[in-house]
Amino acid sequence: MASMSDDAIPIVLVHGIRTSASMWRFQSEALRSDGYEVQTVDLPGHGARMGEPFTVDGAVGAIDDRIAAFDRPVLLVGLSLGGYYAIEYASRHPERVAGLVAAGCSTVPYGPPLEVYRSLARGIRRLPDHGMWLHTAFVRRLLPPQGAIDVLAGGVALDVMDAGLRATSTLNPLAGLSAYDGPVWLVNGQFDHFRADERRFLAACRDGRLVIVPGATHLASLVRPMPFTDALRRAAAELSARRSVSIARRAK
Repeated sequence: MASMSDDAIPIVLVHGIRTSASMWRFQSEALRSDGYEVQTVDLPGHGARMGEPFTVDGAVGAIDDRIAAFDRPVLLVGLSLGGYYAIEYASRHPERVAGLVAAGCSTVPYGPPLEVYRSLARGIRRLPDHGMWLHTAFVRRLLPPQGAIDVLAGGVALDVMDAGLRATSTLNPLAGLSAYDGPVWLVNGQFDHFRADERRFLAACRDGRLVIVPGATHLASLVRPMPFTDALRRAAAELSARRSVSIARRAK
């Protein structure tokens, strides 16, 4: 493993709905091998926090707990559900976020499509196994074998769907991006159905850039883990270079 330099940016990774920190195994190992310190988050009701109620403040607090492990601002990365809460965190605590990667979350999380999604989730929840067989079958069908293993390793948070979607519908990610003045990378899979409003999201950023992962669907970090990780590497390298320049200027 490469050694950590004083100007290397720490990285915090936030997972999607029903999954857990285990979904970031590939990225965590690769980035740590590059010499970055990496922390992963379990949001309320997910992973090690299964059974906890999901709320906006609880999710923001879970991210804050991980960022508090570092004595410097971080590169905050969130995918899908985690992306919406990464945006919310950055808007509330911009001084703690050197840069933001919001992946698979370029659609406003409210309105009729969300209500349809919530209704579907409630219907699946009424199945005898609460939808476990169906969820597992879809994961194994839609993801590469190792990606499916990584997603399922931390457990499946079936009970959090409606509460998580309801809480997320209260967020305004466009306002959040407008409030955050640091660099933002919107990273979306080429075939991601959560790209519907990406131009509005990009326009809302003060310092934004759009990255498309070729051939990837919604869970780009799992479907195309290497190009997704390379996007994180580029963001981390840019922020680390900025930090290095800042440290050098202060030393003069």
